[in-house]
Amino acid sequence: MKVLLISANREEINMRAWPLGLACVAESIEKAGHLVHLLDIVEAQDYGTVVKGAVEDFNPDIIGISVRNIDDQHMIDTKVFLNEIKGVVEACRKVTRSPIVLGGAGYSMYPETLLKFVEADMGIQGEGEAALLYLLDRFENHIDLHGIPGLYFPDSKNQVSGSFIKDLDSIQLPNVALLPHSLAGKDNFWVPVQTRRGCPMKCSYCSTAAIEGRVLRVRSPDLVTRWLAGAEQEGFKQYYFVDNTFNLPPSYAKRLCKEIIAVGLNISWRCILYPVRLDPEIVRLMAAAGCKDVSLGFESGSEPILHAMNKRFTPNEVRQASNLLAEHGIKRMGFLLLGGPGETRSSALESLMFADSLNLESLRLTVGIRIYPLTQLAAIAEREGFITRDNDLMLPKFYVARGLEGWLRETAEEWLSTRPHWFR
Repeated sequence: MKVLLISANREEINMRAWPLGLACVAESIEKAGHLVHLLDIVEAQDYGTVVKGAVEDFNPDIIGISVRNIDDQHMIDTKVFLNEIKGVVEACRKVTRSPIVLGGAGYSMYPETLLKFVEADMGIQGEGEAALLYLLDRFENHIDLHGIPGLYFPDSKNQVSGSFIKDLDSIQLPNVALLPHSLAGKDNFWVPVQTRRGCPMKCSYCSTAAIEGRVLRVRSPDLVTRWLAGAEQEGFKQYYFVDNTFNLPPSYAKRLCKEIIAVGLNISWRCILYPVRLDPEIVRLMAAAGCKDVSLGFESGSEPILHAMNKRFTPNEVRQASNLLAEHGIKRMGFLLLGGPGETRSSALESLMFADSLNLESLRLTVGIRIYPLTQLAAIAEREGFITRDNDLMLPKFYVARGLEGWLRETAEEWLSTRPHWFR
């Protein structure tokens, strides 16, 4: 079958985001013998014309549209991308009657509501590599599509829950040829790499469990390293490990770094760290393997607030991790989330002073926490009257401890104005 896959993401919030998940789906269905074309519209000025042109030129039997972000997660002047997503669907409808399937992390959070809003034919919640293959096989052989795990229809009543792929090595990392070669060597482009899926940490506000599950699944380090070596030969030197917690489990992280060192890859990379169980050996190995900077998501400098967020570390452990990274020349971007349950003026100031004392290279300061469905924060927000039970949260809602919103905004602006390396 001819399958057109479209990345509907138009936002570059922190950096250029190449559609890694959609590329993995493309690789999976191409290996099964289907003809695939992947369209990334992130840089398109007139995305409607680009989409229509791709549909007319390729004439697909089926179209998959990946939804990465619903909004930009900023409480102030929130950008919502729903109309752009609907615009992609409408552009396809103008030139084809082929069925349209939604997928991606953003879709998986709101499978029923988003499907109805954009008026697509169906959607796959969760991992799409296996589910889309089932769909294509049944579609090609004129077999009823109902009953495929994770597949939603606008009028679906008896939905079969999605499932997670246990063996990540069975999912091919995407063909580097899908990457625009013009991006090789660009300072602001980092090739995304995912070595793990799922997260067991249960942070109170996090949506990862709904998208990837709570069971951690890993790819073989040697498979990842071979893929990196192939990408390096194509001229790509910078990589971003998008795993939720690169350093967990430590044994896996150390093995991966040792594999990269052993192969002698001349690459630079960044990752996301959970500031616990970060010993000198793992930081030394990361630096030797090419790690240049990390995202250090400590979120608060107040121990009671960390506890309320279900964080499994203390401010002292954050400081130890920060110092270790600095000693090995690895740059640190910190993250603060102010205004969550239990926040007070005292705890917020404690967090700001703590972050300042770390002497980080940069810090992202956020006031208000985006409420996602099926999280502990959503349950708290409902109990406290911030949201109602029937609110599916597709339109963004933010939690800020009552009585703090105005003060937090003013205080954040004051701190940001005197620290040029801090930003929203």
